[in-house]
Amino acid sequence: MTDWSALFKIGIALFAIVNPIGSLPIFISATDGWSSQDRAKTSRTVALTVFIVLIASAFLGDQILAFFGITIPSFQVGGGILLMLIAISMMHGKQSGTRQTPEEAQTLAEREVIAIVPLSIPLLAGPGAISSMIIAAQQNSSFAGHLWLVIPIFVICLIIWLILSLSVAISKQLGTIGINIVTRLMGLVLAAMAVEFIAHGLVGLFPKLAS
Repeated sequence: MTDWSALFKIGIALFAIVNPIGSLPIFISATDGWSSQDRAKTSRTVALTVFIVLIASAFLGDQILAFFGITIPSFQVGGGILLMLIAISMMHGKQSGTRQTPEEAQTLAEREVIAIVPLSIPLLAGPGAISSMIIAAQQNSSFAGHLWLVIPIFVICLIIWLILSLSVAISKQLGTIGINIVTRLMGLVLAAMAVEFIAHGLVGLFPKLAS
């Protein structure tokens, strides 16, 4: 039986990490002067790329961890710390440096690759989102559990496509203050999720903590 509450929780955490609303200013700046058709095409490409990256993370995360000899509790603690850093940055109204470096930001001028880098990777499907999906896959370790993860990933990517497609209208309605408020709220939700990841990882590393 599917745990819909768990899937909903995963979806909320993923939305907070990806934070497509907070990425609107970058998207608008990167596509400044583009036609509505070009922006629509870029929106579809970004959503599809994020979907592929997150699906690959969910289904191949186990093999990646096994290859590097990383235990699940260790990854939960490390991933939780990474998410906490992103959350702290979001609560200060900033784009986290773990998502986009100055060198990557300079590629905004390269139209031919903008939909892939940096809009999809690492701005939306960054280390935080990838870590979150690997952890979620570990918590739903069966093949059926992995398949169910497609649902929240698909929904989030659909939201990404809708938000980016309506980027200009949304940005005008929310304004800079509105976008900052949403980013801070998502950061608070993400911080709570990060604490939970770290707590589960510490219990796995030090079982006596649970007693």
